[in-house]
Amino acid sequence: MGDKLLVRGYNVGCGDCFYVRIPNGEDDFHMLIDCGSKESAQTKIMKRAIRHLEEEALPVASEAGKDKRLDLIVVTHRHEDHIKGFDPEYFEKITIKNIWITAAMNENHDQAKKSLRLHNYVSGAIQELAQSGASLSPELNGLVPFYSIGNEEATKTLTKVLPEKNNITPEFVFAGKTSDDYKISIKDTKITILAPEQDIDGYYLGEEVDESLRGMQDGASHFRKHSAPVEERMPTNITVNEFRTLQSRILSNSLAFAVDDSDIQNNVSTVLLIEWRKRRLLFVGDAMWEEEYKEGIKNGSWNVMWNKRKKHLSKPVDFLKVGHHGSHNSTPWNRHAGNDQEVNQIFNAILPSPNNDKAPTAKCIVSTKRKQYDTIPDAELLVEIGKRVCNTKSYLKEFRKNNKDFDPEKDIYNYSIMKKYKGEPTSREVGDKGWLDHPQPIRTDMESVGRGQKQMLEKVEYIDVFIDPGN
Repeated sequence: MGDKLLVRGYNVGCGDCFYVRIPNGEDDFHMLIDCGSKESAQTKIMKRAIRHLEEEALPVASEAGKDKRLDLIVVTHRHEDHIKGFDPEYFEKITIKNIWITAAMNENHDQAKKSLRLHNYVSGAIQELAQSGASLSPELNGLVPFYSIGNEEATKTLTKVLPEKNNITPEFVFAGKTSDDYKISIKDTKITILAPEQDIDGYYLGEEVDESLRGMQDGASHFRKHSAPVEERMPTNITVNEFRTLQSRILSNSLAFAVDDSDIQNNVSTVLLIEWRKRRLLFVGDAMWEEEYKEGIKNGSWNVMWNKRKKHLSKPVDFLKVGHHGSHNSTPWNRHAGNDQEVNQIFNAILPSPNNDKAPTAKCIVSTKRKQYDTIPDAELLVEIGKRVCNTKSYLKEFRKNNKDFDPEKDIYNYSIMKKYKGEPTSREVGDKGWLDHPQPIRTDMESVGRGQKQMLEKVEYIDVFIDPGN
């Protein structure tokens, strides 16, 4: 397999952990794109993934006292399902040569000051809400992990701890830069950064969000210390009841700003185009799309790339890392729109539908987990992608072939949860129902069906995709 490029997607639940090995003469180039998961129980799985990577894939490092070498770590964005696994302990025996981090995580970035202010405001407000002991709505409860102390620790690890241990300086990367700009040389290979644009505030924040935030910050200063008595925090010109009403409104608005900030963090994902021996591989993080690009609003990353970096997206790719674990908002396809609309123009350019007499040749991986969110993965979207790539499976057919007693109603489609918000048990239907008998891209979760959580915790699971050089 030495003449083939390898993409390996580790199964870490609802999260991304991708290893890429690029042929480079006698000494291949090794990179890791993200390492994170949505669930605290998956920490052990991420540790196992990095240990497997270290022992089975990475080459011996030349530095004394270090065992293996990793040439590049790429951090797409600050959400826990992409950075939670960056624990210094996991990388103790690995020499790291380069670290690329989305420019949006640079606390000193002049063109991200407003976006950083939004993120820091939301982070403080959400952490206070979580620590207050108040019963949170399911929507807000789902956003709390994005602003946990653990996220801050992972950010510190990536920006300070690992760079200092390896005597390197992390690069906060943005669109237009290439591997050449960062003095990374790989035979027959060029890595181009397609997103985010350097002007984070201008392209991804939007004037309306910024103006609303400034108004909120003016009023929110009275409500920052939940532990202080009401009398110490309230203005003197309103009653206690009026104060509590305002306080409730301020806190509930934290949800709206958290949604705005979460979208922005997805849209500032580092997007990489790897061009190797006439092959094109696209890694998109959680980049989101909107109907079309407009100046001065909170734009989707796909729309910005289409308008600013179209030459890189105007022809098909040979590999796609499906965005946001198969969510509808991160693959630019609108089932209700025409092919002439911007969002579908992008999709048809990078993954065109093959002609009737030709089979698709592109490949992809979906790193996902059923039951984490109602909208992840979007089964109809995956079936559409399945029409445009060649590495697919009809999972329902395969499960029944391997297990005659397999019952999709029990084993896949339905599950019970206990809502934290009101405490009552409930049952939900997984969105795969009706779609699993259609070809879909290779999925980390479906490759684990039937083995169970215990098996996943005890064994490293991953999907390998090999890319042949082009003619």
